[in-house]
Formats: sequence, C-alpha cells, structure tokens
Amino acid sequence: MSRILIVDDSPDSRMLIKEILSKGGYSNITLAESAEEAYGHLGMNSPTIVTPDIDIILMDILMPKINGIEACYRIKSVEALRDIPIVMVTALDETESLQMAFGGGAIDYIIKPVNKIELLARVRSILRLKHEMDRRKSREKELLELTKQLESANRVLQSFSSLDGLTSIANRQFFDGFFDREWIRAKRYDHPISLIIADIDNFKLYNDEYGHQAGDFLLQRIARGLSEMERKSGDLIARYGGEEFAILISGAGVDEAREVGEKARSLVENLKIPHAGSKISEFVTISVGAVSTLPEGDASSTMLFKAAEDALAKAKNDGRNRVVAIRL
Repeated sequence: MSRILIVDDSPDSRMLIKEILSKGGYSNITLAESAEEAYGHLGMNSPTIVTPDIDIILMDILMPKINGIEACYRIKSVEALRDIPIVMVTALDETESLQMAFGGGAIDYIIKPVNKIELLARVRSILRLKHEMDRRKSREKELLELTKQLESANRVLQSFSSLDGLTSIANRQFFDGFFDREWIRAKRYDHPISLIIADIDNFKLYNDEYGHQAGDFLLQRIARGLSEMERKSGDLIARYGGEEFAILISGAGVDEAREVGEKARSLVENLKIPHAGSKISEFVTISVGAVSTLPEGDASSTMLFKAAEDALAKAKNDGRNRVVAIRL
C-alpha cells in the first residue's frame, strides 16, 4: 500500500489534500505541518538514515522557517531518500520558483487551489512510475547479489580445479601453467629459475606393506609438511604425479635449490613415518633432484624438467634419501 506524506503549514490545505486522496483510494497518508516534522517522518533526525516506507511527498513551497524548496534540497541530499518523488504544491506559478523547485529535485508541481482530478492523476502516475522503479532496483539488486554469488562459486571451482584432489596442494596442470609463466618472466628479466622434483623412496613397497589407504595418508602427510616448509612467497609446491612432488623457485640459483631440496628431504625424514618395507631406512624418505638455470638462447622449460628428472634418477641410483643438484 502506497504511503503518502503531505507537508503543508496550512491545516485546511493538508486536510483538503488528504480528503481528495482518501476518496481516491489512498488510506496510508501521513501529515506534517512543517519541514522539520517531515524530516522526522523521513528518519532524518536519526544518526543512521534508512529508506523509509514513503512513496511520494506532496510539499507546499511557502512554509515558515524552512520553505519547501529548501526542504526539497535537504531531502534529496540524503542518499537513502533520493528516490522518493517530491511534488511541490503551491499557489505560486512564477517560473523562477518552479525552476528552483525542479533544481532541488522536485519531480512535478500542482497549483493551488488543488484540482481533484489533476491531483489524483498526477499522484497515480507518479506512484506507478515509483513502483516500477522500485521493482527494477530490487531486480537489479537481486541480479547483483546473484552475480556476486556466481563469481564466488566460480572462484571456488577454479580453486578446486587447480588443486590435487588427494593432497589439496597444487596439481600438475596448475603447476605446468605456473611454470610456463615463470619461465617467460625469468627469461624476460634475466633471472635464474630452479626446479626441484622429489620422489618418495620405495613407495610401492610402502603400499604393499601398509595398503593403499595408508599410502594416500602418507602422501597427504608429506604434502602438508612440504606446504608448511618455510619458503619464499613466489615458490610453488605441487603434487606432480603419483608419489612425486615438484617445487618451483623463481630467482634462485643452484645453491638455494640445493638448500631447499635438502630442507624438504630432512623434513620428510624427521616425520619418522615407519616404513618396514624400505630397503634404505626404517622410516619414509625421499630422493630429490634439483636443477637451476638462467633461461637464455635456445634453453626451454622442457630441458629444465628433463634435467631435474635426470638429477632425481641419479639421487636414486646413488642410494636414495639424498639430494642431487646441478646447474645447467
């Protein structure tokens, strides 16, 4: 039900307009004899102004203390009240006064003495427009909220698509894309890049001894440990496949790569996860291959991966549970 606020210092004018509107089917009518009283109905005297349930304001121009034009400017300066249509009701028809009223935000005007047919037609038309605008704004708000929810859901889905389902660290697909971008950046800015590949020693024997569920738990434990390992913000750790983990370090030479590889090897060994099937230790261990290069000329990211795999193979051939680091 539409709520109408009538602001007029004349009791007769207020009651006349109210009577016309009431007979026209409008029952939710509020009266104010001054701009100050209107401010109260609009909640403008509260510290925090919320949009009131007033759909239209019919306001006289000539009022003591604060006239209708000044009140119009004041009301329209409040964001929460900006969409409430204001119709000036006045005995004046001077162009200057009307221009000032429209400049203050008034949407229309009615000349006194008020004509019943004109008043009802204007109010009906303005309220129809107001309600349509309110519906559109409500729809826009719903669409905006839905868009935010969809964007949030897409971010979550994108996050899931970049994570390994078992260990919840980056997966191979995300790592490969990240590596390609970092390789291009390293080549452009002429700084080194290092790649580390770590492999769990005798992982198949671990699965045979304890079962595949225990093997999955082992991968999760190691992934969590590597993720918590202190490292630079630009580093990336991922599960690269099976029991292999990859670490990319931008801006790092071979010494730093060896240090990070040793830190990872030591961390896993210090977890002291029993491995009765291991041929080299009573606990789970990893072998690590680390390689560093300065991308230039015909060097490619594929070459770096091949070199890291070769370094890992050498670490395994040399007895496992060790780090082999090379510079290309």
